[in-house]
Amino acid sequence: MNHKPRFAEPFIALIALAGLASLAYGWWHATTWHPYEALALFAITVAASRMKVKLPGLAGNMSVNLPFLLLAAADLNQVEAIAIAVVSTAVQCFPKDGTKPKLVRVLFNLSLMSSAVALAAQVFHMGAVAQPIWFTGALVLPAAGLTSFLMQTMPVATVIALTEGGPVTAIWTKIARMTFPYYVLSAGMASMMMAARQHVGWQVPLLALPVMYGMYRSYQTYFGRDAADPISHGMSKAAAAGH
Repeated sequence: MNHKPRFAEPFIALIALAGLASLAYGWWHATTWHPYEALALFAITVAASRMKVKLPGLAGNMSVNLPFLLLAAADLNQVEAIAIAVVSTAVQCFPKDGTKPKLVRVLFNLSLMSSAVALAAQVFHMGAVAQPIWFTGALVLPAAGLTSFLMQTMPVATVIALTEGGPVTAIWTKIARMTFPYYVLSAGMASMMMAARQHVGWQVPLLALPVMYGMYRSYQTYFGRDAADPISHGMSKAAAAGH
């Protein structure tokens, strides 16, 4: 993909419309509400969103909130899950040093997370309700995690290619190499929480928070060690918060 910054704004607008459409669809089809579970997940996910590490070579960061977002997509209705995703992403977008983030970057990230969580929720819904023959229960969580991974990384790679230039496939590959292990670990953690909730209840995410803090510290050490080796100069100005 050639360097075409004039197409970046329409692309971001398209992502924003997709986020709004996901929210509208979820609201229209919402039947059951889970106020107490949603409130607990909301508080825990926001706390996890502040555990973020700087990605080397990217003007963005990654937090350890994904397992809780996957749990929200599985257990709550789509509106509740999107609300948690939007607020936690907004919290993640604000730098710890108090500087103000760029509005367009925040809009892009909020919209992207809305769509990613909505699609993950649809995957869980397909596994629980539709139950096609080829889609067994064992595939539901990996499919939801993969959906979230692709929906969060591919648009980022595209907007980088539009604004900074470079082949979108090469940019996506570099982002994927850096973040894919985190998505695998997050899907595993979400799987354990879903299994444990039958015996423990809503407190499961709270018990998992210390584990995610350990993961955060591990990533912080790893990325801090590799910070002197940027992934790519062209990615240094990319909007990648939440990945």
